[in-house]
Order: sequence, then C-alpha cells, then structure tokens
Amino acid sequence: MKFIAEIDVMPLKEILDPQGKAVKLGLGNLGLSKIADVRIGKHVSIELEAQSKEEAEKNVDLACKKLLANLIMEGYTFKVNSIN
Repeated sequence: MKFIAEIDVMPLKEILDPQGKAVKLGLGNLGLSKIADVRIGKHVSIELEAQSKEEAEKNVDLACKKLLANLIMEGYTFKVNSIN
C-alpha cells in the first residue's frame, strides 16, 4: 500500500527561536503588533510503501527520530494517510 506522511518539526517551547522572533518583529513593523508569538519550523511530506498504516507510522517515526528532527532541540508530529 502507498501512504503519505505529513510531518511537522518545531523547536521545543523551551528553546529560543531567533527566526520566529525576527518574523514577529517584522510583523509588528507591518502594523500587526497584536501577534503574541511566532515559532518557525519545517514541514516534510513523505510518500512511502508499507504493508499497513501501523508499519508506515513506525517507519515515519524512525525517520523523524534518526534524521528529520534534532530531538535535543525539536519535537515532531505527523499524520499518515493511505493514497488510493
């Protein structure tokens, strides 16, 4: 079966996000000063083949832990859906 995984990798709340702070300041300069906080992360889309959704989820989780996220500074979430 074919699956698609949508993965979001974000800096941990405890970690300073200088890129997010710069965007927040820029938005303030545009008159959008009521924005409380901005966090910048990355979104990854992966197409994969697996025997089941559970197997696909295990493979995506392993990819996140081993390569896509720096677990010291980042957390991740993902959703896996089948492709028809």
